[in-house]
Amino acid sequence: MLTGRLIEYDEAGEDVRRIYDDIKQSRGVKDVNNFWKALANHPPTLVRTWESLKEVMAPGALDARTKEMIYLAVSISNA
Repeated sequence: MLTGRLIEYDEAGEDVRRIYDDIKQSRGVKDVNNFWKALANHPPTLVRTWESLKEVMAPGALDARTKEMIYLAVSISNA
């Protein structure tokens, strides 16, 4: 249950827009999903979470597609 509001790009501050732009460019999407928009209520948490996720999704033993599939499978199974 969402208790805060979602921060849209056009109302976001410079730091949040920078992260949104990085997410969109890195993930090849037109807009960020509501998870990121909710985190944007606290920009330090948004930055920390995105930087951590970028590190996890960086090239390694598993390719990015496999990591994304694992992420989706875990997300769906916990819904």
